[in-house]
Amino acid sequence: MAAAHTPRDSAHAAAQGVRQALGGSFAAISKWERELGKLRVLVNVGELAAGEEEFPDDESYPVHEFPEIVSFLHEQWVGGGEPSAWVETAEEPHDGPVSAAAARRRDEVAGEGGANPQRVAALRRRGRGCCVVAPIVLHGRAWGELYVARRTGEPVFGRPDADFASVLAAVTAAGIAQTERLAEVRRLAFTDSLTGLANRRAVDMRLDEALELHRRDEVVVSLVVCDLNGLKRVNDSRGHAVGDRLLERFGSVLSLCGAMLPGMLAARLGGDEFCLLAVGPPADEVVKVAGELCDRAGELDLGEGVAVGVASTGDPIGPVHSARRLFRLADAAQYKAKAARSGEPVVAGRHGGKDDPVVRLADAPDRRSGPERRRFRR
Repeated sequence: MAAAHTPRDSAHAAAQGVRQALGGSFAAISKWERELGKLRVLVNVGELAAGEEEFPDDESYPVHEFPEIVSFLHEQWVGGGEPSAWVETAEEPHDGPVSAAAARRRDEVAGEGGANPQRVAALRRRGRGCCVVAPIVLHGRAWGELYVARRTGEPVFGRPDADFASVLAAVTAAGIAQTERLAEVRRLAFTDSLTGLANRRAVDMRLDEALELHRRDEVVVSLVVCDLNGLKRVNDSRGHAVGDRLLERFGSVLSLCGAMLPGMLAARLGGDEFCLLAVGPPADEVVKVAGELCDRAGELDLGEGVAVGVASTGDPIGPVHSARRLFRLADAAQYKAKAARSGEPVVAGRHGGKDDPVVRLADAPDRRSGPERRRFRR
């Protein structure tokens, strides 16, 4: 099957490949969301019926309507067997699972005659004559199911088709497992392990993309840099475990405030430094969120609030051609807020444009000596 970069791509490629291999007119892959007790459809391919979408937003079915995915398969595995596919038909009794013992168990859980009435009704409603259903198993547990259907009037799937579907489901499971591992590696590469927020690498990538949009379409890009006050005191007096708790709690506050504007990225840059990155919203809305962040951080029972600096291309700060300059402006604003022990954000460019003290501080040459200068990040 074709290589895929995301779980959705992987499911789509698998569904297309299996549909073609089994000669079906339609195929779907669903995932068992155990915490919700639902089978959620990830992708539909082939001939879609009315109401079906290729990538549905919210097509799901209560798992209790499909007991084979829970009771039947689980007990079969416990008995030392392997998960196997079965056939349902809208025209006549289904072929049953591929073993006699499995058929007896399926009759018990599916009711009189063995057929699943929900699947049969769905086949008839959507103009399909039969389907083959195969469980997808990852790490010894039911992950979801593979479903392939044929039109009414076409040959009904037989036992060889069911056996082949079981093999294809195993291949699909291997592909999904690899994609999920890659997605997890990517998530870890761009996530701060302590707070669960984005990390500096994620911010750098997102900011480069945002500034390209700014240069091309004049999209407003805003950066809020935060320095958590009092972390060293907490670490020294109460231990690093309590200090970590402060970082985690502030991370939650930052995430909550970031959610106030669509698409805002909340990140931990390292140590006691955090940031919010907004692409699109006006500067005034970002400043309002930054003020809310100051208020909420001041209410934490650990630490001593937060120093917040804001730099936005929507304010008179001069041209922003690089991520480095926007960071230096936000850093300088945060430095002014910390020096003044301000309970409100300091915003670059709001007091004199290019003559704003924050802008002049950010654009001045680095001097690594002297008590009044900090080394801005490069």
